Amino acid sequence: MIADLHTHSNASDGILRPEELVSRAKSQGVSLLALTDHDTTAGIDAAKREAIAAGMGFIACVEISTLWNGIGIHIVGLNIDTAEPTLANALSSQQNIRDERAKEIAARLAKLGVSGSYEGAKQIAGNAEIGRPHFAQHLLNEGVVTSIEQAFKKYLGAGKPGDVKQLWPDVREATAWIRAAGGKAVIAHPDKYKMTRTKLRALIEDFKNHGGQAIEVISGLQTPNITRDMTGLCERFALEASCGSDFHQPNAHWQELGSFGKLAPHLTPVWHDWPNVA
Repeated sequence: MIADLHTHSNASDGILRPEELVSRAKSQGVSLLALTDHDTTAGIDAAKREAIAAGMGFIACVEISTLWNGIGIHIVGLNIDTAEPTLANALSSQQNIRDERAKEIAARLAKLGVSGSYEGAKQIAGNAEIGRPHFAQHLLNEGVVTSIEQAFKKYLGAGKPGDVKQLWPDVREATAWIRAAGGKAVIAHPDKYKMTRTKLRALIEDFKNHGGQAIEVISGLQTPNITRDMTGLCERFALEASCGSDFHQPNAHWQELGSFGKLAPHLTPVWHDWPNVA
């Protein structure tokens, strides 16, 4: 079974419509798909209908932006009840925060001489929540940068002017929201935060103490040593193991749907106790 439990549609910062995402996942051999858009479940219903029609397993999920000791951390909620009031209200608040964050990013870019970026990013985002990739595309469209990569390197990446984190809730809050909705809370792509191992262990310990249940042992294409390292952390803290591509767009082979390594057989996968999932 190929379970891809971290993907994005154009309901947040992905390129494909939810239906297109499901169709591509099916063609890539994915048998269990999670749609984990940033701070929204707007694409879930459409993706679920398409998955049922395609005869593919599907679970409702979300990826929540949070802070831990001032560091931006993403917590994925797997197999959630999207109608549960605690989570639904929290995600509504997150969407407001995202809009305020987008305005702050635009204000910072304006100070650097880049005007109109909020309106430009909003037009690119359409009905989706505005994220940094939309700002990156706007900067590219306006000729401010020559590539999306340069937009992040110069303006939007970690530590750059457009990296606005301070508005997000604490990891503990997000974990509680996910648990209230009957879901499993997972630390997304733990290796990508570039923490020291001491800090990362402290994050995982704190996360588990507040009800966290799993970490992404595999996130897209990664080197064997990273997989071994994440496997060791998963074992050390007796957590369940998740995996996913973190898919955003078709032309990024390192995040292609279903194209990542397998979890070690001795780990407990997050889907082990989900009915009808083998």
